Amino acid sequence: MNAKLDTTVTTRPVTRQTFDEVLVPTYAPAAMVPVRGSGLDLWDQEGKHYLDFTSGIAVAALGHCNPIIVEALTKQANTLWHLGNGYTNQPVLRLGLAMTEATFADRAFFCNSGAEANEAALKLARKYAHAKFGAHKSRIVSCLNSFHGRTLFTVSVGGQSKYTEGFEPLPPQLDHIPYNDIEAARAAIGDDVCAVIVEPVQGEGGVMPGNPEYLKELRALCDKTGALLIFDEVQCGMGRTGSLFAYQGYGVIPDVLTVAKALGNGYPIGAMLTTDELAKTLSVGTHGTTYGGNPLATTVALKVFETINQPAFLERVKEASEKLIAKLEGMVRDFPAVFSAVRGAGLLLGLVVAEPFKGRSKDIQRAAEAHGLMVLIAGTDVVRLAPALIVSDAQIDEADRLLRLAIADLTKA
Repeated sequence: MNAKLDTTVTTRPVTRQTFDEVLVPTYAPAAMVPVRGSGLDLWDQEGKHYLDFTSGIAVAALGHCNPIIVEALTKQANTLWHLGNGYTNQPVLRLGLAMTEATFADRAFFCNSGAEANEAALKLARKYAHAKFGAHKSRIVSCLNSFHGRTLFTVSVGGQSKYTEGFEPLPPQLDHIPYNDIEAARAAIGDDVCAVIVEPVQGEGGVMPGNPEYLKELRALCDKTGALLIFDEVQCGMGRTGSLFAYQGYGVIPDVLTVAKALGNGYPIGAMLTTDELAKTLSVGTHGTTYGGNPLATTVALKVFETINQPAFLERVKEASEKLIAKLEGMVRDFPAVFSAVRGAGLLLGLVVAEPFKGRSKDIQRAAEAHGLMVLIAGTDVVRLAPALIVSDAQIDEADRLLRLAIADLTKA
């Protein structure tokens, strides 16, 4: 039978090899294929169990198949799925109210991803500056080793050349400065800058927290020059650092905040938050999205937001962070040839690889997976841990045990 007409396609056996046969090779996924999840537990096609300390790259903050999220999505799926943007809907209005009431922002724009949220923020900054100051104020400053998305605009703003090679010519008027370098910021941020975009905690760039003095200086420089300060909290927001958003822990208020990932706990949604004054720039027809703010996504996001935005929940994140950091510091002490330091914030943490293992973060990741522990990497020299925010003390202990077994195997080899 012609495979294109095979009505059994939904139940046809598939394996990791199927990825290599039918999907565009933009990723190199692990050999195992997860098929079921619950909380921080995952099982693959062979029935092997894994403890997931990745949460889908800081996405599944409330764990896999969280019952309260499943219930909310199921109820909405039987109510209303989608409307064109000629209409609004109740779930998006409730989510907009919740997010603006909990933050500095007055207005929210909803889209489908972190890249789209950052794209909206950057377009807003350019348009606002052109309208208020003129077309000469168009330069955007970001940081080296940052990551803001994969659209041509956002990947160009991110300061990692490995993601832009072969896609030239890139959008102009984009400059990159070293992260946490105050003097470099002072030299770069002039009157022609329309926006400074920064991650309060760099994720893909190596799990690097921003220095409070640095972020405060960026705020001061933007105030001085009339540039907008954009905080990209796609990875570090939504309780990940122990505050609802990282900016609240730093005490530095941006002009624009972007969020995605954990906002939907795995259901695609992104948001750009800003003030009344700036929101006026994006008048009817200036920007949009077909699916952004749809009832399904915003129903899920509201339940996630309400769950995380509780003092007791955020306090537990801080407690879990302290316990996990203590375990990782013990790892550094016991395996000094493998790890040199722990850095990060909240439950977004990185183990920095020591000189003898430089460039081998992927090897450590694979060794951990072989023992049933899923971890991330952030470049070739950092092992990244981003467990669900509901992680228990027992799961932290188990992750420590499994990672130690993996490192013992590597060091023997």
